[in-house]
Amino acid sequence: MIYNSPPGVVRHRGLTLLELTVVIATLLVLVSVLFIGSRAWKRGCDRAGCVLTLHNVQVATRSYQNIYGYTYGSHPNLENGTQDIAKQLYARGYIEAKLYQQVTSAAPCPAGGIYTRAVPDIFPLVGQLYVTCSLSVSDDHVPASHEDW
Repeated sequence: MIYNSPPGVVRHRGLTLLELTVVIATLLVLVSVLFIGSRAWKRGCDRAGCVLTLHNVQVATRSYQNIYGYTYGSHPNLENGTQDIAKQLYARGYIEAKLYQQVTSAAPCPAGGIYTRAVPDIFPLVGQLYVTCSLSVSDDHVPASHEDW
């Protein structure tokens, strides 16, 4: 059935200016929520990547220390002209090249922080990390618990 308008009544099709403004404002709010959420997601991913790097280096260091019988707070034997633990870990295949570059501050953590070692040639004591991130205070790039690493 076709409905015809009475004579003299003009029907307009489309959106009014107010409706269009409401639609645009709603879309802008949704897009801003999306950007805020994606930024928080990226920060979380960067933090997780940094903590994973700290974990991998700590596990490699402790494995190397236990396999070769070093004690906590001791120096490793001189190998290839160095006592640097990171170089020995890399030379023996405990860590890969990218991880070695991050440990030696040649490459940053995922969020742009720098990894530092308090003493590169001494095995850390129980409860201490061999490598720390410069963003550990500002962006919470420190694991909640690392005693079992």
